[in-house]
Amino acid sequence: MTVLVTGCAGFIGGHLCEALLQRGDSVIGIDALTDNYDVQVKQRNLSAYLENPQFEYINGNITDIDLRPILEKVDCVFHTAGQPGVRASWGDCFELYLQNNIAAMQKILECIKNLNKPIRVVFSSSSSIYGNTDQLPVTELSLPQPFSPYGTTKLAAEHLCHLYHQNFNVPIVALRYFTVYGPRQRPDMGFHIFIKAMMQNREISILGDGSQTRDFTFVEDIVQANLLASQKPVEGQIFNIGGGSRRSLMDTINILEDVSGIKPKLVFKPAEKGDVKDTWADTSKAKDQLGFEPKVDLEEGLKRQWLWEKEIY
Repeated sequence: MTVLVTGCAGFIGGHLCEALLQRGDSVIGIDALTDNYDVQVKQRNLSAYLENPQFEYINGNITDIDLRPILEKVDCVFHTAGQPGVRASWGDCFELYLQNNIAAMQKILECIKNLNKPIRVVFSSSSSIYGNTDQLPVTELSLPQPFSPYGTTKLAAEHLCHLYHQNFNVPIVALRYFTVYGPRQRPDMGFHIFIKAMMQNREISILGDGSQTRDFTFVEDIVQANLLASQKPVEGQIFNIGGGSRRSLMDTINILEDVSGIKPKLVFKPAEKGDVKDTWADTSKAKDQLGFEPKVDLEEGLKRQWLWEKEIY
């Protein structure tokens, strides 16, 4: 199988490329190497598979390049590219979210529609579409109420997937990820920040009182969900992908202390606008229709992320 991975130098896209290549697929990767975080981090991710003869790299933004000759060669698109981050999505930066999360999605779907070729699209969506709900755990039928501009753009991209599937039979599958972590996590994400601060004996800022909870999902389980979604007869469906490790922020700090033997220095600050109080995924649909079950619990996953960051720092 020949597949396209957008955002191939990113956290999830990079892990996915490696898994696809190990599976024996030919992989075309697109990444613009944007500077939303250190580009050297993305280049380091890319170097892990750039020399693989089954991998072809295209540098560029989806909205700028000619997708037709690329899509003509592929059987499936894993669309992991996008503008990430809840807190940065306010204000002037919103233009980037419109371009990279909505316009890019529309361009991929429109091109597939015009090719009239059944190219499956596995779209990386987000639990942010649910917003600040107290109806937990959320199912795929829970009312979407985004609490941030980022979540709004992810929901808009899902709607685009739905309407292209309904009107033009583009075979899409959307996966709503819940708080992904693990080796190669972006340097602007929580666990990466916490672990680096502990290693360097710096303070950790806790936004809020630390009682907020997340359903943490190890990156290898996210990859597993993508591979399953590319193979099962589930066109037009949306799935929650959670790790089954719902814990409070303070619980995770305690786990990191146990893993590292280092006492963290905590500073409590007000919660940020757009941050939700709790997330928790009902993944029964993914289990029933995809055969998805998370395999890595939070203690094991944080240990692996700690060891990875220990190597790079």
